[in-house]
Amino acid sequence: MDRFVCIHGHFYQPPRENPWLERVEVQDSAAPYHDWNERITAECYGPNTRSRIMDPEGRTLRIVNNFASISFDIGPTLLSWLETEAAEVYERILAADRESRRRFGGHGSAMAQSFNHTILPLASPDDRRLQIRWGLMDFESRFGRPAEGLWLPETAVSTPVLEALAEAGVEFTVLAPTQARRIRPLSGGEWTDVSGGRIDPTTAYRALLPSGRSIDLFFYDGPISHALAFERLLDSGEAFARRLTGAFSEDGAARPWPQLVHVATDGETYGHHHRYGDMALAYALHLLDSGGAVRLTNYAEYRHRVPPRFQVEIVENTAWSCAHGVDRWRADCGCSSGEHPGWNQAWRAPLRSAFDGLRDRLDPLYRSVAAELLRDPREAREEYLRVALDRSDARREEFLARQGRRPLGPEERIRVWKLLEMERHLQLMYTSCGWFFDEVSGLESSQVIQYAGRAAQLAGELGDGGAEAALVESLRSVPSNLPEIGTAASVYDRFVRPTSVDLLKVCAHYAVSSLFEAYGPRTAIDAFWVDRREEVHRQIGGARLAVGVVEVTSAVTTESSEITYGVIHLGGLNLLGGARTFRGREAFHDLVVTLDAQFEMGDLPGVLESLTRRFDGLQYSLRSLFRDRQRQVVHQIMDGVLAGAEQSLRQVYLSSAPLLRFLSAQRIPFPPVFRTALHYTLNADLREEFGRRPLRVDRIRSLLDEARRWNTPIEGDQMGFAPRRALETLLAELLRAPTDLERLREAVTLAEIVAALPYSVDLGTSQNLLYDLVIDHWEPQHRRAADGDPAAREWTGAIATLAEQLRLRLPS
Repeated sequence: MDRFVCIHGHFYQPPRENPWLERVEVQDSAAPYHDWNERITAECYGPNTRSRIMDPEGRTLRIVNNFASISFDIGPTLLSWLETEAAEVYERILAADRESRRRFGGHGSAMAQSFNHTILPLASPDDRRLQIRWGLMDFESRFGRPAEGLWLPETAVSTPVLEALAEAGVEFTVLAPTQARRIRPLSGGEWTDVSGGRIDPTTAYRALLPSGRSIDLFFYDGPISHALAFERLLDSGEAFARRLTGAFSEDGAARPWPQLVHVATDGETYGHHHRYGDMALAYALHLLDSGGAVRLTNYAEYRHRVPPRFQVEIVENTAWSCAHGVDRWRADCGCSSGEHPGWNQAWRAPLRSAFDGLRDRLDPLYRSVAAELLRDPREAREEYLRVALDRSDARREEFLARQGRRPLGPEERIRVWKLLEMERHLQLMYTSCGWFFDEVSGLESSQVIQYAGRAAQLAGELGDGGAEAALVESLRSVPSNLPEIGTAASVYDRFVRPTSVDLLKVCAHYAVSSLFEAYGPRTAIDAFWVDRREEVHRQIGGARLAVGVVEVTSAVTTESSEITYGVIHLGGLNLLGGARTFRGREAFHDLVVTLDAQFEMGDLPGVLESLTRRFDGLQYSLRSLFRDRQRQVVHQIMDGVLAGAEQSLRQVYLSSAPLLRFLSAQRIPFPPVFRTALHYTLNADLREEFGRRPLRVDRIRSLLDEARRWNTPIEGDQMGFAPRRALETLLAELLRAPTDLERLREAVTLAEIVAALPYSVDLGTSQNLLYDLVIDHWEPQHRRAADGDPAAREWTGAIATLAEQLRLRLPS
């Protein structure tokens, strides 16, 4: 077959972690999800690992892993988040690459990506090399094989970038058609101008580099890719497939090679930017794969089958998302989201200048300090990623054995980790999204300023005490479009300083949180370990006191400190506390005796005075909690406050039931307070029942009947995820015990109830679980039922009912 199709998805999210906590904190703009990674995973990454192919009646016919049939790259920062926060999605992506290797002649469909999406033509030579090598190292550590190709962030390219790729062993990359300048046969001859997007995209090309190296380039089909991203081609999987097959030329003389029609877009096109885009992709792949007219492939397999015939030269310093070369990441070029007419991006150039200044200030610091501790500072920086991916003691020892100039003492080791973390954050601050959007105080720009702040803070701990002040001063020349912001220095004060963390702040978080949660001897708090040495808790009425000693250790730099804390909660939001470096057992025990005596006597003013004196002021409160835990604690406090009101509403409902029946029979309108009591109580009781195990089905039906009797709405926002999770829990248990008929009957009944709810419930995960159950067990159970096994007959009948409720088509 001489016609090939390749669909490429560039899947990427910028690093969003708090640089001090190494965790993504809650992002309200992503609601109802915790953060944007979680939201886009639910809308795109997850669905593409389990995408639906539907039958004409709207039932799911097959569930497929799109990643196994397309070419794709996924950014290391996104893969790192998926590994810990969406493990099943992560594993299915890795499995898809393994499957693609079996399918495409040993060539996996996954491509690498440079580490944190830095615009490589704008990076220094050393940083460019590091970004590529870290991207390749991360890829191999996850996919278990070397990468053949690497996707360039924003396809931003220059000859030095191609040289760096080739030097690192990368065999090919993918560019936009507008990035090709001219071509000629590899055998030599006249050049043909193909600028302006006129290159024939149906074959591979080779760039011969000044060093004597070479790298192969693919230029995707621009019109079809544009239609996918911006012209709603994904409204129909059939139209998508038809557009791809229609791009082949029938003129064998014009294209005397096996033709490749290929498209490339952001992977988020398939589900996040276009709802159900994953299903359109799945159906298009199904049509292409089963039609017989074309063969699906990936770039690595195609270039192995069809080596390049033409030499190509690129247009220097260009990208797929900027009409002005790479100016979108360094100048007010006019490229923006278009959402804020009248705004400018005059902040882009001075922001880059501020970061370049910080890098140029800190790089000599790294080289000079590292030279005292490490054999080869440049090599150590490149190898450090292995530690960043696995911070185990064994990996650290292995690194220091190879890279240490000599056996290093504990304090020297801490300096090594701080040096290398400083360098890692200098890389993260150049993440492209920091310049892509419209405003320097936006989420993405604030994030890269946080990374710069973390690098400057580490520099201060390594001897450059003026680095942070110099950074802030340079940010004063970075203008905001918002008068209330002024400059990026205000962004630093508003969004960086409050998020920065040291060991004392971690202790303060632990101390405040300990009043609301019982901790064990050792507790992981994001990127820190807290080991309890001593602890005293006291409570009288609504007042609670906690005093203790803990050792706080950074899991990143290994720096640690013993810290004493004292905190008192007087009820509601009234919480105050302090923390200081541990000053010995005698001082701590004296503090405990004093506070104990005062607290037992109810002398709360005395307790506050003693805490203030011993900790040089009470600088910590509920505001000291890290953002996610702060919200949890505030909700706990609110739950306590609301408990009385909720009980009153329930009492109104229970005591007025006869009156309500009379009013209903006489068609007399309910007073608003009765309606409120009905609405709250019935929704709360239903939510509680859906969370029970085992389920009380009769009670759930009774409550639903009661709601219908009083015409009281059952609302999705009131119920939360309770019905969905109840069904998912039952089906997950069934997967572990597939022939448990009692649990299967319960699942059928619950599915019927969920289907009858007066609002839509997301049944995607339940359908995935049922599909797995059917794939693994339907055929043997069906055979047993045909042989007369009564249990198997009941099983197949119940599964058929469940499949009908979940709109899943069973095998013939």
